[in-house]
Amino acid sequence: MNSKRRGITAASIAGASILAVLASGCSSPVGSGGDEKITLSVTTFGTMGVDANYEQYMEEHPNITIEATNLEGGGAARDDAYAKIAAGTGLSDVVAIEEGWLGTISEVSDSFVDLRDYGIEDVKDTWLDWKYEQGTDADGRVIGAGLDIGPQGICYRGDLFAAAGLPSERSEVAAYFGGEDATWDRFFEVGEEYVGATGKAFYHSPRFFWNSFVNQQEEGYYKADGETLNIEGNDVLKAQFAKIVEAEQAGLGAGLPGWDVGPEAKEGKFATYMCPSWMLGIVQGYYDEGTTDSGWDFADVMPGGAANWGGAFLGVAENSEHKEEAAELALWLASPEAQAASFELAGPFPSTLDGQELVKDSTNPFFNDAPVGEIFAARSEGVVAQVKGPEDSNIQDNVFGPILDRVSQGEITDGDTAWNEALKLLDQLVG
Repeated sequence: MNSKRRGITAASIAGASILAVLASGCSSPVGSGGDEKITLSVTTFGTMGVDANYEQYMEEHPNITIEATNLEGGGAARDDAYAKIAAGTGLSDVVAIEEGWLGTISEVSDSFVDLRDYGIEDVKDTWLDWKYEQGTDADGRVIGAGLDIGPQGICYRGDLFAAAGLPSERSEVAAYFGGEDATWDRFFEVGEEYVGATGKAFYHSPRFFWNSFVNQQEEGYYKADGETLNIEGNDVLKAQFAKIVEAEQAGLGAGLPGWDVGPEAKEGKFATYMCPSWMLGIVQGYYDEGTTDSGWDFADVMPGGAANWGGAFLGVAENSEHKEEAAELALWLASPEAQAASFELAGPFPSTLDGQELVKDSTNPFFNDAPVGEIFAARSEGVVAQVKGPEDSNIQDNVFGPILDRVSQGEITDGDTAWNEALKLLDQLVG
């Protein structure tokens, strides 16, 4: 997923009635009961929006106090979890686990309780089948209750598109990229048109487009067995990597880092952003709360077809002193109503069917009132879960990411060299 989900203030997504549903709709298959005063620690990261639900839970469970920690991003959360698992102590009662490093967590899954012991099977049908299975380890233990998924579309600056002579209305933009037949080649062609008309970059960083492409494949950095690397000798990945290098050489990229590009976004230095659902919160977080005239819009189109980038789970630490209460909290936070409230706050799209139904009519004023609930539902159709191996997140962030940064800075200018440099780094870091 994202190595960095940035925190934002409450998003202005329409449909505030969802929050009211929490009072009557959330339920979990276990019950804490009792009057014992208990403090439960929860560690999340970035713009998950889970904090939208804490107050409601504590109101309904007056004996429970939630002690929340929100780390800056998925990379920080990964490192924090790894260190505490290695030390054998320190994990929060409830821990957010990101899809990209779930493979590594599955190798030490005995650090987390089996949620089947706390009733998750009673509500199994709540989730998309593939999301539920992702949270299950090789022994059939369910170690993570699914939160969000990351179906993808294209965020774009409608005002900048119009100034470049390109379509700017979202349905026309989607059609211009190719609609249901959109390809990466066409995406780069449109980028060349934009650069030719404006002299400005089309996107800020090649990292996002590479991550999106990898996530579209039936097999990504690993084979379906989750153990065998699928990079060296992979002509499909190598060819796309070369195309991205070519796009950089054609001036489509702005040479900016993958994250923290708020000033450049405001100044119109680039016009598109690859947006899984959780990315909306990141883009919106670059602007003042309540902004509705930024020029950003959101199109129902994805080059290469349906793709999922990211998504999180909630696990309960085996060393928790309050496993039952922690499991109840985790399952409550992963319920359809709570997921809908999280979407309302920060944009992560629900992984539960009922949660998706609750947000289907949601719009986002920041993105020109884009019907985000409807678009993400459409973008999630056809998504096939990709098996993530133990070093998946490490490969994304610390192998291909740095090489693409060197490409965007002009240090590497041809595809073969970039690919070979990535293979060298892969061998050094992963072996």
